[in-house]
Parts: sequence; C-alpha cells; structure tokens
Amino acid sequence: MRNYRNLSSGSVSKARALRRNATDAEKLLWRALREKLAGYKWRRQVPHGLYVADFLCFSAKLIVEADGATHVESIEQDDVRTRYFETQGYQVLRFWNHDVMDNLDGVLTRISLSLREREGGAKRRECEGKWPGDQTPSPSHA
Repeated sequence: MRNYRNLSSGSVSKARALRRNATDAEKLLWRALREKLAGYKWRRQVPHGLYVADFLCFSAKLIVEADGATHVESIEQDDVRTRYFETQGYQVLRFWNHDVMDNLDGVLTRISLSLREREGGAKRRECEGKWPGDQTPSPSHA
C-alpha cells in the first residue's frame, strides 16, 4: 500500500469517496485495465499532490482520466491538473465517458500504445539511445 502520510486527510478521503461512487464508465475502464492490461499495475482514484488521478500506472508514469459531461465546464481546471501531472513526469490521457462506454476497445488500444511508447522510451534511456544489437528501430517503434 502506498504511503499517504504526506497527503492531507482531505485528499485521501476524497479519493476513497470517488472510489465508492465511481461512474459506470470508470467501473468498466477499471475492470478492463485490470483484466486486459494486466501486465501493468494500475491504481484508481489516486491522490497525487493536490489532485486525484482517476487511474494511474506508476511504472509507466501514465495517468488515464475518464471525463463526464460535468467536465465541459471545468476544461481550464483540467488543463491545470494536466500541466501539474506533466511536470511530475506523467503523461495524461483523457477520454470522455461515452467513448469508454461505446468504444472500449479503441480506448484500450490508445492506452496500450502509450504504455508501449513510454516503456520504449525508458528502455532507450537505459541504453543511452542505443537499441539492442545496435539496430535502428523500425518507424513504428521510433
């Protein structure tokens, strides 16, 4: 379990409440992340700084947000949250709830591509820009 001592009790309580009151899209996406992208450890409604990320993969530094109709009014707030997460090294993917409900396979494909890109980036950094066997990666892996 993650250490939440440095977080305010309000953000931890908020995260717990969000977990208990998940939308149908969040429930569906959570199940899919655990079952279909099982090679990665996902957490849901994770307090991080002043914000709570819907779904977070620490190893890939990837955050997935499922946004409902109420987010239309809070686009500026979402931009501030996204910039904060990006300054912490995270990539943020946002999907509308109706996209999760109507096109789950497409959403998971996009998440999988981002996971592979981020994983490849970490491997390239570890090898100081060299690919195994000094082979140049194909365009689909660059």
